[in-house]
Amino acid sequence: MNKIKVMVNGMPGKVACNIATHILADDRFELICHSLTGAEVVEAEYRLNHAAIRLIRPDVRNTLIEEIKKTKGPFISVDFTLPVAVNDNAKFYCRHNLPFVMGTTGGDRSLLEKTVNDSDVCSVIAPNMAKQIVGFQAMMAYAAENFPGLFNGYTLEIKESHQSTKVDTSGTAKAMVTYFNKLGVNFTENQIIKIRDPKIQKEELCIPEEHLNGHGWHTYTLDSPDRTAQFKFSHNINGRDIYAWGTFDAILFLQKKIDSNKKGAVYNMIDVLKGI
Repeated sequence: MNKIKVMVNGMPGKVACNIATHILADDRFELICHSLTGAEVVEAEYRLNHAAIRLIRPDVRNTLIEEIKKTKGPFISVDFTLPVAVNDNAKFYCRHNLPFVMGTTGGDRSLLEKTVNDSDVCSVIAPNMAKQIVGFQAMMAYAAENFPGLFNGYTLEIKESHQSTKVDTSGTAKAMVTYFNKLGVNFTENQIIKIRDPKIQKEELCIPEEHLNGHGWHTYTLDSPDRTAQFKFSHNINGRDIYAWGTFDAILFLQKKIDSNKKGAVYNMIDVLKGI
């Protein structure tokens, strides 16, 4: 089996570096030692174990990406950058005919999908690459479609805690709001409680100190109108490895679509789960 060539964009960000580290150790993949980064990054190179990763700033990426394509041949781009870069990066990938996995949250998601649909590339776009969490979301989606109004009159509290460097509200939490709305709960995205304070995370939520800089804890609490019944769903992730494993599944899935000459198609992690 030929190794799948992968460029991980977003270094020196922690999620991007974690995924790239795992790619280096996996015989199925070959890491391209370049990474698209932001204009604010002044370093020209990032050291990742034994690999020297050249960081490509926005002002030179158009020229350099074509040089990389000539040298390395076809590859898949993996995007874990920043929400403000989502749509511009997608346009860049499509313009340069680069199939991609988009794990970055935020941006205009409708425009993101349209950009791919109007192009010659295919992509996997998902706000959460942890396939177990995606499976849980699929169960909630099933309940929402088959038991609408199940929780009519119930109140909902959503708390999501991530490391202080995560600037946007969790895309997973936002998606869950849609399911609970269909189940009869009156709730909006701006009611999500977003926790980024390490002191609160440690003292009130009891998140292990070693994971304050990398975690994703979510709790969804439903209370009946008379407060005699409560339902609570939680998924607590420490570290970032779970996102790397899901990203690997997405890469393998996308490669199959590339091999079958799919173009202008957007897939999500549910498609990945069904296709692996």
